[in-house]
Amino acid sequence: MPTVKGDGMRGLAVFISDIRNCKSKEAEIKRINKELANIRSKFKGDKTLDGYQKKKYVCKLLFIFLLGHDIDFGHMEAVNLLSSNKYTEKQIGYLFISVLIGANNDLMKLVIQAIRNDLASRNPVHITLALQCVANIGSREMAEGLSVDIPKLLVSGDTIDSVKQSAALTLLRLLRSSPDIIPMGEWTSRIIHLLNDQHMGVVTAAASLIENLVKKNPEEYKGCVSLAVSRLSRIVTSSYTDLQDYTYYFVPAPWLSVKLLRLLQNYPPPEDPAVKTRLTECLETILNKAQEPPKSKKVQHSNAKNAVLFEAINLIIHMDSDPNLLVRACNQLGQFLQHRETNLRYLALESMCLLATSEFSHEAVKKHQETVITALKTERDVSVRQRAVDLLYAMCDRTNAEEIVGEMLEYLESADYSIREEMVLKVAILAEKYAVDYTWYVDVILNLIRIAGDYVSEEVWYRVIQIVINRDDVQGYAAKTVFEALQAPACHENMVKVGGYIMGEFGNLIAGDPRSSPLVQFQLLHSKYHLCSPATRGLLLSTYIKFINLFPEIKHTIQDVLKSDNNMRNSDVELQQRSIEYLQLSSIATADVLATVLEEMPPFPERESSILAKLKKKKPNSVPDGSEQKDQMPKLPTAQMSNSSDSAQPTSINLMSQSKADALVSFEEPPSTITVTTTTTPGVTFAGFPGDTGTSLDDNFGDSLTNLGAGAPESGITLQGFDFGSPAASGAASASVDLLGLGTPTQTTAPPVGGGDGFLVDMFDTLTTSSPAPATNGMDLGGLTGGAEEAFKKFICKNNGVLFENDLLQIGVKSEYREDLGRVWVFYGNKTSFQLNAFCVDISTPGDLATSLSVQQKPVGGEVEAGAQVKQQFNMACVQEFTDAPILNIQFMYSGAQQKINLKLPVVLSKYITPAEMDSGNFFGRWKALSNPSQESQQIFKASAPIDIETTKSKLLGFNVSVLDNIDPNPENFVSAGVLHTRNQQVGILVRLEPNKQAQMYRLTVRASRDRVAKILCDLLQSQL
Repeated sequence: MPTVKGDGMRGLAVFISDIRNCKSKEAEIKRINKELANIRSKFKGDKTLDGYQKKKYVCKLLFIFLLGHDIDFGHMEAVNLLSSNKYTEKQIGYLFISVLIGANNDLMKLVIQAIRNDLASRNPVHITLALQCVANIGSREMAEGLSVDIPKLLVSGDTIDSVKQSAALTLLRLLRSSPDIIPMGEWTSRIIHLLNDQHMGVVTAAASLIENLVKKNPEEYKGCVSLAVSRLSRIVTSSYTDLQDYTYYFVPAPWLSVKLLRLLQNYPPPEDPAVKTRLTECLETILNKAQEPPKSKKVQHSNAKNAVLFEAINLIIHMDSDPNLLVRACNQLGQFLQHRETNLRYLALESMCLLATSEFSHEAVKKHQETVITALKTERDVSVRQRAVDLLYAMCDRTNAEEIVGEMLEYLESADYSIREEMVLKVAILAEKYAVDYTWYVDVILNLIRIAGDYVSEEVWYRVIQIVINRDDVQGYAAKTVFEALQAPACHENMVKVGGYIMGEFGNLIAGDPRSSPLVQFQLLHSKYHLCSPATRGLLLSTYIKFINLFPEIKHTIQDVLKSDNNMRNSDVELQQRSIEYLQLSSIATADVLATVLEEMPPFPERESSILAKLKKKKPNSVPDGSEQKDQMPKLPTAQMSNSSDSAQPTSINLMSQSKADALVSFEEPPSTITVTTTTTPGVTFAGFPGDTGTSLDDNFGDSLTNLGAGAPESGITLQGFDFGSPAASGAASASVDLLGLGTPTQTTAPPVGGGDGFLVDMFDTLTTSSPAPATNGMDLGGLTGGAEEAFKKFICKNNGVLFENDLLQIGVKSEYREDLGRVWVFYGNKTSFQLNAFCVDISTPGDLATSLSVQQKPVGGEVEAGAQVKQQFNMACVQEFTDAPILNIQFMYSGAQQKINLKLPVVLSKYITPAEMDSGNFFGRWKALSNPSQESQQIFKASAPIDIETTKSKLLGFNVSVLDNIDPNPENFVSAGVLHTRNQQVGILVRLEPNKQAQMYRLTVRASRDRVAKILCDLLQSQL
């Protein structure tokens, strides 16, 4: 408690002494209750209490509260102390309020009024006490009540420096708690100029405030760049004697330097050559000072010096424009790699991971490869070893891939368990990305399984199978290598899976060697059978049926295994079913049918590696977008197949071989089964996919599947597809007709029920009435419900409307976006007079959309009552540019029939653009700067409707770009600008649209500061014009 001469509050001192002298808890409580009763009686009975007595009793209440007792009175007396002119009384009042009065207290309006009075006073001590109270509480009500007073105090020329400091920090506190309330627009330029203030304390506080404001509205505060560079220059070129009050262990103003460097990381490199040159000189000076001998041996000196250095290096990496600075930064970090201080080694490795992604410094980072490998092997701290792994991954390219992968494999045997799984993923990705000889790739993956089999995820061994199947030149080598690997006494189960799969497909390529004859291959695999899990046993059973096709001479040996009680009467229904069905298939099918049913797996379509996708999901920042990815090998696919019995289109299909069934029925699924049942109908019928999931048959199989419905021998077999969840086979004959392409796809349709149009019209501002689609919801070639693509395109330039409507359901969309964040609400309206049951909505992200768009889905109820509607919210964050849109998969039951609707959710890249205003000079200056061919996309096309100036303008505004007047020399042309916001960066967008009314044609040119973005946006906008 503060002590003032002549005002020592003796009563408080006596009370505290009594409490400390209590011998037991009971005595303490008794003394406190006695004091509380006395204080209560004084507050209630004595109306003549002076300020000193109120202060003393309020202090006692505060002390009692700090001892852990509840205080339910005295608040009004504390508020009354705020009106006192004595410092000690006002101080105790503010202290009591800060600690005991919550944001929602009824007295808050009185407190705010008292604070406003103190802020308006000319006493700086009273102003500072009020600001401290606001900063401590920081409630929304305070922000609303003081949103003008505090900024005004901050920029006023009459305010003294210490008050400005407090005002800046108080304003920062309110902005963090209530960013939408404080109106900063009118104060912008004056707040920016606080960086020029003569008082370093004011500049330090203002830097924190401006950095917070810049993150919310960078364009409005871009004027701070030149001032920040100027102030930074004055600091780094000064000696520690020039700023004595703000020098920390011979380092001038380290905290302010760090704040300014961080502030500059919110903007691209300065466009003004003079500012850019001055900033470069600052960064060079900081790097030079790092080479100077230390002025003190104390750790505080090195900490402050290194803090500024690392922030400067972060700015150099962020700018990524000066090769000299990047190489110098890399060399400086290289010196830290062998520093005795663990934290410095960690930070150096972390920063070098970022430098490795720059084309200017990648080679410089590679020079430290041996040092990083040594750190990986010798570091004691697991977090430092983790960063060493990340750096090796980032610096890897074609020239050093084999060496780095070899070192990582060697270290993997003794690696800490917490980083093994991530290391396995990175080794697998590097081996695939930089494999010139795919026999090396196979060796690496098999070594991975041998060394760290428990940490090899399914994606890794799925991936090696994909690559082996897609490359004829490696199939024989892979079969030979896995055969040898399986001969080890201790063999991981993942090795058995890979071996079973590859030998089932390509065992015939090594069967000519007596050491790997068909019988030897079978016996080797079967020797592992009893050690495996049921899922792996199922895969091996599929391998056995493949062996019967490949090697008829061992047919009876395999049939004996299938007949064994261990399989035929297995407690696992899946294994029992496979054994029975495979035995039946091998017994009654002719050789031609077996050869057709169990033919070799076709190549997979090109698609992003599932391993890379998993690593991106696990650690989004661990896969750099730098130069080392520019020479990346073409990615092989993650094949996927849905199991819907009502395929989107008639698709010719042969019964999938073990390879389709076991590894590539969506690489996220367990191996599936083949259901074989006898039938009296002659001919071979291939039925649908039971266990319906409501998605259409993936196009991946469309080109490689052969229609076997006609011309098959009459063997009396019905092969009913693959069961994904249930061991019992299901699926009707009609489903097989759809899959085989022998007739038109049909779907059970619910009886039409009347429902008014415009079911959701009252919910949206600008709805366009769409004609209801038929209740059959037929799928188009892309697996979407009919008309979904056209409905999707209507939302590119608008946010609200009806996305889909048929006789049963109306689906409306409403969305809002702010920078890189978006919220989409989907409304499902039941137009029938019956309840919709088992209502399920799932969202999928095709291709690499999962790594480019972060999607959070809130659940929706399982039923939609008759005539009711339900709402579902999706949160969408743009991580990087994307082309695809999320797919909304809706399923529900109506009148006992399952209904499915697949729609594109209208989330496109242009939704994350905000308009930008600029004058003619700025526009054409930036237009010329974006001169790389990869930064421009141009299209000339016929207008889809008669050209109308106002309609075109509204389309551009709906595309979220500004329409700039008096920019283009031709007044008929449209010129627009915007900023695309992603999680990691902002991309400038410039648009020029030239209409030709006579020819009814447009020429559209889009330029963007990031590759691919211009092409994506140009295609989107062209579709609207």
